[in-house]
Amino acid sequence: MSNIKLGENVKIYEPVNIYGHVEIGDGSQVGVFVEITDGVVIGRNCKISSHSFICTGVTVEDHVFIGHGVMFCNDRFPAACNSDGTKKGPDDWVMEPTLVCEGASIGSGATILPGVTIGAHALIGAGAVVTKNVPEGATVVGNPAREI
Repeated sequence: MSNIKLGENVKIYEPVNIYGHVEIGDGSQVGVFVEITDGVVIGRNCKISSHSFICTGVTVEDHVFIGHGVMFCNDRFPAACNSDGTKKGPDDWVMEPTLVCEGASIGSGATILPGVTIGAHALIGAGAVVTKNVPEGATVVGNPAREI
């Protein structure tokens, strides 16, 4: 059963997949074909563009822009099965949290690997693969993302 908490004037353009305990702050908008999973917190006045995936462990502070097709990851060592061949269950992996700080902008098609912090007002270029923390106000581009 979902426990979704929406602030005032939140706009969600369907179809969207939001499930589990999710919070979306006042004035934020979520585009079509976005998936937001259990435990995600999105701040006020954020814009989440279409086809993005925001997974468990991601916190998005206020005034953040997330472009089209942005993918967040929360498992550094993803696999379907354990080394003994048994299917991985909830206790067989480690979720690493990700923080997107106030006013950051993430360009379309970017991939954000687990365990990173994107600093306030940082800019992530389109298609970048963010593998480590991004300083406040920095602009990063490329694969792996590097500051310019």
